[in-house]
Formats: sequence, C-alpha cells, structure tokens
Amino acid sequence: MNVLSLFDGMSCGQLALQRAGIQVENYFAAEIDKYAIKVTQENFPDTVQLGDVTTVDPDSLPKIDILIGGSPCQGFSFAGKQLNFDDPRSKLFWEYVRLLKALKPKYFLLENVKMKKESMDVITEALGVEPIFINSSLVSAQNRQRYYWTNIPMESMPKDKGIVLSDILEDGFTDRDKSFCIDANYFKGGNLKSYFEKHRRQLVFSKDGMCHVGDADISDKYAYVNRVYHPDGKGPSLVASDGGHLQPKVLEKAEGMTWRKLTPLECERLQTVPEGYTAHVSNTQRYKMLGNGWTVDVVSHIMKGLT
Repeated sequence: MNVLSLFDGMSCGQLALQRAGIQVENYFAAEIDKYAIKVTQENFPDTVQLGDVTTVDPDSLPKIDILIGGSPCQGFSFAGKQLNFDDPRSKLFWEYVRLLKALKPKYFLLENVKMKKESMDVITEALGVEPIFINSSLVSAQNRQRYYWTNIPMESMPKDKGIVLSDILEDGFTDRDKSFCIDANYFKGGNLKSYFEKHRRQLVFSKDGMCHVGDADISDKYAYVNRVYHPDGKGPSLVASDGGHLQPKVLEKAEGMTWRKLTPLECERLQTVPEGYTAHVSNTQRYKMLGNGWTVDVVSHIMKGLT
C-alpha cells in the first residue's frame, strides 16, 4: 500500500498503520517541522519526506492508495480564536482537498478538532462523508475529542479500555480519572488557577501535597480548601456539589502543595505512542509534537477497516 500523509508531524499515521497490521510499501510524508521530521526518520528511516504540502506535485507520486492527515486546527479550535477558514493555517485544509481530488486514492482519512457546525459542514461537503466523533478517553487516560472524516469502513467504536490517569503516571497522583487534553502549548506548564478554573493544562500532585487542607483559617497562604483528596486509588471527578468531592475554591497560593505538569513519557502514554518514541529531541519539542499528534490507538482502530 502506498500512503501519502499530509501534515505528517511525527508520523502517528505510520504508527497506526503498523499497529493495525497494514503492510506499507511506500510512505510519503509532507511535513516542514524539522524536529518532527527527525523523530519520524529515527523511527521510520524509509519515510519519503516531501516537505511543504503546498509544493507537493501529485504527478510526481505513484498511485496512492490512502491519503491521511490532520490539517492544522488552530483556526477551528474552541480553545483558539475560531477564525475558521480565515486562519492561514486552517486554509491548508484545501491542500488536502487539492491532493485528494488529484490523486483519487481508494481511501482517505482526515482528523480535526471540535469546531463550529458551519466549519464542520464545509469540510463534510468537500470530502463527501459525515464525520465520526471519537473521544480518546476510550483507549487512553486523556479526554481528547476529535472528528474523523473517512471512507474506511468502521463497524464499531473502539472499546473502552478503562485506562485512568493514575495508570500512566510515573509518580504522584491526580484528582481525576482522565487528563485534560494536551496541546502543543503544554510545554509551558500550568498553574492551579488555570487548572481548576479553566479546566486545562493537566497537573500532577505530590503524594502529600493535596491531602493537607480543611475549611479552617483561609488566607492567601491556602488554596483549594474545600476537600481532602486521597492519593490512593482512582481519582474522583470534580463535579459533585454534595455528598461527594467538592470543586476546590481557587485562591492565590497553596501552602505545602506541590505539583508538576505531565512528563513527556506520560504524554506519550496518553497518546498511546510507544514509550521513548519522541526521545530524539528536546522535551519542549516532544511536548509540542505530542500535543499536535494523534492518539495512535484511535487511528489504528479506524485503520483496521483496511484489512
């Protein structure tokens, strides 16, 4: 099978095909990020790198059996400015359409984020198929909601593997079962305010850090004073208003509490990428490409429809 992957990143598509047992004859990748290319070539040295997607000439390629890609999503994402197709990065979607029309592969797959319905409708009309909504939480410890436009037959959704965040941590504990979605900016880290108020930038707490509080003397030295969380076992979801675990109150500081962001290894586990797959570049670049990448086991489940 000849594969063309647009916006290939660190080649999660190649991992997914491999995991699904699909034999690949040639894998062509359009990518411009030198760090992502380095990771790809370290793991899949036979990958044919084509560079900028806008310069890919369909006449220079052999018969392509499947076209895959996740065009840049910054213009679509609810977490961004929602410029949609006015964002120059999201306009690259039309490069996918250009090559799909020119190459006429038997199969195609496009992945993207949750977005406004009008943007989804544009993509659906251009590709001629309805999107499939899959949350990576079924196969990993991460809430990652994505849409997949594909003509690959898929008989069922991925089975829920029951993986929780505590299963993938190197140390420490969390207050929830599923991580917030990691993104390309996760390398910047997070803080308690953004974590508890904005529900983003997953944090990991020290074993003794979060089990110190009560409703006593509230001052600028204390934060998250509403509930004690036990570090053993699976973490609760912070949604109950009575009889359960209360949403912590956000103040400025947390005396005695220590926290950290997820490690690159833990992010690899969240994305179901082989451990150490991204270890060929700096941690900053690892975070960026993992945040931009696919959850491999989700795409692998879809790819099994090719067998």
